[in-house]
Amino acid sequence: MADKLDLHGVEAALAKAELMAALSEATRARLVKQGQPCTVESGKLLFAKGDRGDALYVLLEGEVEVRTSTEAGKDVRIASLMPPAVIGEMAVLDGGVRSADICAIRKSRFLRIHRDQAIAALESEPKALLKLIAEMSKRLRHADAALEDAHTLDLGGRLAQRLLEEAGDGASVTLTQTEIARRIGASREKVNRKLHEWSDEGWIAMGRAGIKLLARDKLKALIREARAT
Repeated sequence: MADKLDLHGVEAALAKAELMAALSEATRARLVKQGQPCTVESGKLLFAKGDRGDALYVLLEGEVEVRTSTEAGKDVRIASLMPPAVIGEMAVLDGGVRSADICAIRKSRFLRIHRDQAIAALESEPKALLKLIAEMSKRLRHADAALEDAHTLDLGGRLAQRLLEEAGDGASVTLTQTEIARRIGASREKVNRKLHEWSDEGWIAMGRAGIKLLARDKLKALIREARAT
């Protein structure tokens, strides 16, 4: 769905994006004018695995999840992306089909840049092409690590890691238990039991504001032990 575009605001967002920051100010301004704004509602797909990759997107507002599915039809979360992430960059290089689903976790706004326009920008400024390759390599390493953890970490290890990643440098996680369960591929009931166990141990505190991490060292130790077994 198209919406109005704040040109100055979008140019500022592009200047912070990993790939777009390598482009000159003039090239970014040109891409903003050439690009098309779109909005995806929470729970809806920006694009699906197998779709034709004819454009890349810059996430301006919201949050999206990169995911794929197993042969049994189970969704596997690979990563979540926040503004100003660049999405679908592989399509810029090969024009092939999408390798994963991109789903909006909450209502999200994007700038859609057609592949031809992106290629022209990269050909005019090779440094940005190197940035694109570096960003794709980083994404691939992250995806490999996520898949490895999905196979090697038990429920406690996956839950501990998700809480630490979501909290970042802070002390709290505001995701609901249902959302946490979906992100680690577990049932809400199992997540709830584990959280209450950790609450009884004094590792976390649960309240209306979310989950507060009280013993990050205990959670990190649990992850190390899970990986060692």
